[in-house]
Amino acid sequence: MIDELKQDADIRMGKSVESLKGDLTKIRTGRAHTSLLDHITVEYYGASVPLSQVANINVSDARTLSVTPWEKPMVQAIEKAIMNANMGLNPATAGEVIRVPLPPLTEERRKDMIRLVRQEGEGAKVAIRNIRRDVLSDIKSLLKEKEITEDAERHAQDDVQKLTDKHVAAVDKLLEEKEKDLMEI
Repeated sequence: MIDELKQDADIRMGKSVESLKGDLTKIRTGRAHTSLLDHITVEYYGASVPLSQVANINVSDARTLSVTPWEKPMVQAIEKAIMNANMGLNPATAGEVIRVPLPPLTEERRKDMIRLVRQEGEGAKVAIRNIRRDVLSDIKSLLKEKEITEDAERHAQDDVQKLTDKHVAAVDKLLEEKEKDLMEI
């Protein structure tokens, strides 16, 4: 019973860390990478679909992405979607290829990005702590129903705290790497 609760907590906390990883890839550093455009959706025959499903995205050089739509009429829709994504990107169309140059990050913009990264990290830590709270309340209810002993409850609480510490440390490591990446010129 307790092992199932701990295993469930470990899985849910791991998902919180993975979610943070996904969120951090959307925050751009000075280098171009295709995941910058992952969350952009395009109107395609009346439905919103991810950009990667209507075009091929490549890294041209360190500061430029190239987007090649699979259908020529999609060029304007893709260009509009990239501009409306509020990422400060200005795509330039050359025939059927859309070039997306990444402007260099200013010091002020880097600090804003770091602030945003820390907010994302704090959100992940809160999610992990909420999972810990839920599991601890489940353990306390097992104790009240006399399904486990007080010693088993204490050991379970310690184990859940260790899981929490492990996942919070993983979040801190991700944040540290992203901040270092952002401050790199």
